[in-house]
Amino acid sequence: RHWDLVLSEDERAGLAVLCDVIIPADEVSPAASAVGAVDYIDEWVSAPYDGQRADLVLVRGGLVWLDRESDTRFGEGRRFRDLTDAEKTAICDDICWIRRAAPEHRMAARFFAKMRDLTATAFYTTHEGMADIGYVGNTALARWEAPPAEVLRHLGLA
Repeated sequence: RHWDLVLSEDERAGLAVLCDVIIPADEVSPAASAVGAVDYIDEWVSAPYDGQRADLVLVRGGLVWLDRESDTRFGEGRRFRDLTDAEKTAICDDICWIRRAAPEHRMAARFFAKMRDLTATAFYTTHEGMADIGYVGNTALARWEAPPAEVLRHLGLA
């Protein structure tokens, strides 16, 4: 790496919560934040390139929006990280798809789309993420079995 990371600890904490809403821990794998998603995103938005600089503005603005929306909906100065799982999901459900988002939530939906992409990239490029989807990668096989004759016939190859 040839650049400094720019996200504050507070921003990283907010990202961790959102990453774990997007890819929570389950019986198969850990949550996104547990495998370094926040580090990946911080590295990404800290890069000195135009696209990443635009993403930094989007991510920082989105984190502020999440906290303001949390306070607006649920009051008492609550931030996104302070909400219950159901409350977090309610907000995310409103911004999870750009085309379905209400006009006043479109920018937040762009933020969520970027976060979903970055979180998924960070998670599914780790050993745990690959194992989660059963990807074995470039693994030596003890033996190779050809596709069944039925499959080859279906494809017109037998």
